[in-house]
Amino acid sequence: MNTAKKALPGGLLGLRHVALFVQNLETSVKFYTEVLGMQVEWQPDADNYYLTSGADNLALHRLAADQDISGAQRLDHIGFILQQPQDVDAWHTHFVQHGVKILQAPKIHRDGAKSFYCADPAGNTVQMIYHPPIADKNH
Repeated sequence: MNTAKKALPGGLLGLRHVALFVQNLETSVKFYTEVLGMQVEWQPDADNYYLTSGADNLALHRLAADQDISGAQRLDHIGFILQQPQDVDAWHTHFVQHGVKILQAPKIHRDGAKSFYCADPAGNTVQMIYHPPIADKNH
């Protein structure tokens, strides 16, 4: 990897958009709106929803029943930034109360971050994370 510092174009604000294919669109929309608290920003048609928590955009696209996803791009996980370490535990409790499948209990990472992982209704891994360098910029 070339570590030489190069001038970069300006204006980059960070990763603020993720798009996911889901088989059961309605169940996924319900999870992200009712359990996670996102709002529908735009629904251009019956097969696509665009959600937001205010500073981001999550697109949910219905996967066609005949669409072969064996060669499709794979996503490891998506993450939602939390303001404080105790928020991680509060969200974990909230998700457990709503029957969300927890994949990894809350833990503190070597870099001081704290997070847990769960699965959305489509099986995508979602990380709820307090990550100091990012959380501190959003206060």
